[in-house]
Amino acid sequence: MQGDTIVVEEHHRRAAEAIIPMILPKIENTKSRYTISVAGESGSGKSEVATAIAELLNQSGIHSMILQQDDYFVYPPKSNDQARRKDINWVGAQEVRLKLMDDNLRAFHDDKPEIEKPLVLYKEDEIVSETLAIGDAKVVIAEGTYTSLLENIDTRIFIDRDYLETRAHREKRSRHESELDPFIDKVLDIEHGIISAHRDLADIIIHKDYYTVSAVD
Repeated sequence: MQGDTIVVEEHHRRAAEAIIPMILPKIENTKSRYTISVAGESGSGKSEVATAIAELLNQSGIHSMILQQDDYFVYPPKSNDQARRKDINWVGAQEVRLKLMDDNLRAFHDDKPEIEKPLVLYKEDEIVSETLAIGDAKVVIAEGTYTSLLENIDTRIFIDRDYLETRAHREKRSRHESELDPFIDKVLDIEHGIISAHRDLADIIIHKDYYTVSAVD
């Protein structure tokens, strides 16, 4: 999403460094392209961890790309906020065009040379379309709250931190004061009830302190 700010800090890199040995052999032993999801609640560090993983993969000679779930919302951010305030029941996975994201991941798996994807322009509160050339990318990382639900994923990563533990991070990344008003706490509480259950879908879990990363059998 244009207008987003991503600041990768030491704890994000530390988690990525623990994850790389778990996924690198799988990627190297797979002839086809490989997909990874990084999911968790708002402010848990999904974008930052995805960026750190991509950087380490690139250092290992494996070109990777990132798909942000934020680009796949039905409505752009400010309009989506209005839709939520009009009807709180709008909050949930239905806000996101997950099927389209899955279709893009399938195209990547199928060795397509490019994908046509949405792109959110935050300041303009618009969604446009962009053509993303795959080039020599071997890995795509799909990051976002509901990406554990995507079907075309080879390895699912989940950050096990809830919205109460991530407020400082959300304050740091917030683009508008409306993102931190009391109504948003209601939204995050609803999301928590949905997203916390996705922990059971994970192959790899990043625990609350970011020091512990464990593979799920």
